[in-house]
Amino acid sequence: MAEKMAFLGLGVMGYPMAGHLQKAGHEVTVYNRTAARADAWVGEYGGVAAPNPREAAKGARIVFACVGNDDDVRAVTRGADGAFSGMERGSIFVDHTTASALLARELDEAARALGIGFVDAPVSGGQAGAEKGILTVMAGGDEAVYASAEPVITTYARAVRLMGPAGAGQLTKMVNQICIAGLVEGLSEGIHFATKAGLDPAAVIDVISKGAAQSWQMENRYKTMIAGEFNHGFAVDWMRKDLAICLDEARANGAHLPVTALVDQFYSEVQAMGGKRWDTSSLIARLQRNTEK
Repeated sequence: MAEKMAFLGLGVMGYPMAGHLQKAGHEVTVYNRTAARADAWVGEYGGVAAPNPREAAKGARIVFACVGNDDDVRAVTRGADGAFSGMERGSIFVDHTTASALLARELDEAARALGIGFVDAPVSGGQAGAEKGILTVMAGGDEAVYASAEPVITTYARAVRLMGPAGAGQLTKMVNQICIAGLVEGLSEGIHFATKAGLDPAAVIDVISKGAAQSWQMENRYKTMIAGEFNHGFAVDWMRKDLAICLDEARANGAHLPVTALVDQFYSEVQAMGGKRWDTSSLIARLQRNTEK
């Protein structure tokens, strides 16, 4: 059934996600900090653009958000003209931002006090996954609230799962980023080693990708890594933001993340090389530069 929805944040992820909702027949009102982006979305998909999160949220059964960081989420929820002030009792706020578990618990408590449901639901799959509607969503929150939101989330996701109470979705996304960091560094070192050993790195990947070393990163990034092309995908700046969240949480819960901390340092070197907006696979560029010294 068509329902009134709102979507806050029309970046490379939110723009197509909101588009899938509108194409599914929902009545979607969007808000973006840069109004021209919201106007462009309306021009492409229809729907309505609102001047602030509060106006966007009015009358919506579910309000979705996909913004930058903890401060951005606070601004669109509890800030001046935030969405929480415009939402009705019984409505639901779904946050797709990769943020801290602490923030998720904070917003869950604030939402409960207002009679609003809250789900922290970070995503994995990148821009391509958002555009194709095949994201993976890991969620945290009340079971009944999640169950009410899940059918709508599947509009742009092929895998959605409740991982536990508020904050569990963000904690699961941290595991995702920890694993990716190690995988990308390992892949970078493997391709770098193959090249130095006089092997054809593409042929090497073609063989080993059929075995135990296979990964999404290997299948989707090895060609551009070999070619030294990084102007696509998930930016290094955003990965460092995510890894900082992981490392902060590890300090709080006592987990030891030596490889994650090391890869975070490597990404800082990529930033210093001018790669702030390069794809995370640009770790290989650091290896190549260090070899050339």
